[in-house]
Amino acid sequence: MRANFRMQRLFVETPLDSAARVEASSEQFNYLANVLRMQEGAEILLFNGRDGEWKAKLTFPTRKKILLEPVEQVRAQPAPSDLHYLFAPLKVGRLDYLVQKAVEMGAGLLQPVMTQHVQGKIPSLDRLQANAVEAAEQCGILAVPEVAAPRKLTDLLADWPSERRIIFCDEGEDGQNPLPILSRIEERKLALLVGPEGGFSEAERSILRDLSFVTPIPLGPRILRADTAAVAALAVIQAAIGDWI
Repeated sequence: MRANFRMQRLFVETPLDSAARVEASSEQFNYLANVLRMQEGAEILLFNGRDGEWKAKLTFPTRKKILLEPVEQVRAQPAPSDLHYLFAPLKVGRLDYLVQKAVEMGAGLLQPVMTQHVQGKIPSLDRLQANAVEAAEQCGILAVPEVAAPRKLTDLLADWPSERRIIFCDEGEDGQNPLPILSRIEERKLALLVGPEGGFSEAERSILRDLSFVTPIPLGPRILRADTAAVAALAVIQAAIGDWI
C-alpha cells in the first residue's frame, strides 16, 4: 500500500497501538501547533519503524502539550531494505543532502567509510540520523535506516561478509554502461560503495578490484560529483537488480 502524501507524517520513538498515547516533543509541538497550526481533533500519520503506520488524532490537554492518539493502523510494517550504502563523508551541507537522498532511494543501512582522499568529516551521528528520519517522514518510508559509526575502508573490508556483494563506483572502470555488469550479479544481499570527492586512491582501487565479493561499475561518460554519483548509482541498482523490479 502506497503512502498517503496528503497527510502530515511524524516519526516517534514510542510503541504504537490503539491504546497508545504519544506526547509530542517540544520540537514536534512547535511544528504541529505553530508551524502547521493544527487544531484539536486534527489527524496525522505516525510511524516508529516497527509498528507500521497509524492514523492519529491530536488532543490538547493543556496549551503547551499535545497528545497524539493512534486510531487505526493504515499500513503494516514492511520488511526493512537490505541495501547497504557505504559512503565517504563529504562537506556538511552536501553530506546532509547525500544522506537524505540515500534514504529516499531505499538504503537500509548508512555506513560512513574513511578513505585516503576523504575531505569531509562526520559532524555527529545524531545529525545524520535526524536527516534520515526527516527524509523518511517526507517520502513515506516506514523503516528508518540505521546510521553506523564511521570505519576505515581497510578495516571494513577485512571482516566483510563475503555473501554480501559490494558494488563500487570506479571512475577508472572501462566502458560506460553499468547495466550489463549489474545483470550478472546473482547475490541479492548488496552494498553500494561511493568514494570521496577526490576519488579512491590507486591502492584502494587495487585492493577493491582484487576482492572476489567486489564488483566495480562505471557510471556513464561524465565525471560525477560524489553526491550525484550516489543518487545515480542507487537508482541504477534499484532499477536493474533492486526493489524497483
